Amino acid sequence: MNFITDAEQLRKIPLFAQLDAGKLKRLAFASEESSFDAGDIIFTMNSGSDSVYVIMSGEVGVFVSEDASGDPVAVLSTSDVVGEMGVIANQPRSATLRAETEVRCLSILADDFMDLMRDNPEVSLSVLRQVVDRLTRTTQAFEALKREHTAPSSPQAS
Repeated sequence: MNFITDAEQLRKIPLFAQLDAGKLKRLAFASEESSFDAGDIIFTMNSGSDSVYVIMSGEVGVFVSEDASGDPVAVLSTSDVVGEMGVIANQPRSATLRAETEVRCLSILADDFMDLMRDNPEVSLSVLRQVVDRLTRTTQAFEALKREHTAPSSPQAS
């Protein structure tokens, strides 16, 4: 792929949809393209948050273990953006990301992503909405698990 094609695909992603063509091209040009085979680890939990990933094709599993064991807590696919929370908070990765299929993604260096947010309030607002959405879904899942584990047991017949 080339950066012009990548810029056109980035325009379709809600996070970047408000950027003009020039900014999209610069973003695509500054990004690094990576490809992963199914089963490859893209990044691990507790590693440094040095970049944000934009999934250009394929599916990735999100795991809350360093070795990506067990079932993924989420599956992300084309046009999803991941890694932004660690970059914004300057904290280590909170999960491990593993390619579930062949994956192509763009990585945006942390400094470039922070500059993008600073210079484009509409991107900052989109990131905020994305983080709030994830927090809402996580809270709902936590509450459902809590209810499931605190539900009274059904009485047994004697």
